[in-house]
Amino acid sequence: MEVYKFTTTPPNSTKWIPGVVSEETNDWPIKFGTIYKLKDKSGSYSEVIVSALKAGKFIEWVAKEGNYHCRYNFKTVEKNCSVLEYLEWVETGELVEPFTQAILEKLKSVIEIS
Repeated sequence: MEVYKFTTTPPNSTKWIPGVVSEETNDWPIKFGTIYKLKDKSGSYSEVIVSALKAGKFIEWVAKEGNYHCRYNFKTVEKNCSVLEYLEWVETGELVEPFTQAILEKLKSVIEIS
């Protein structure tokens, strides 16, 4: 549950996603339809909307324009040990900057320190 809480709570994305300098939501606690607004280093904003959610189990976002999707699946293995399955895809075209293993390793290290 800690991994779920960390990855869905703003502004934690700024701690592990390269280029994200601010993150906020229009609702708290989050729910279906919550909008996450992310600002990058160049000052550009992007928005993703919670399109599926089961607290502690999974969360899925879709970009405002509907092409980009991102889903986190969470599984508790044992006390203080969880597995995060990270998925991202687009309906058309190719992913512009897909997450790398290094980004996910940074997430792991940031959570372990927290």
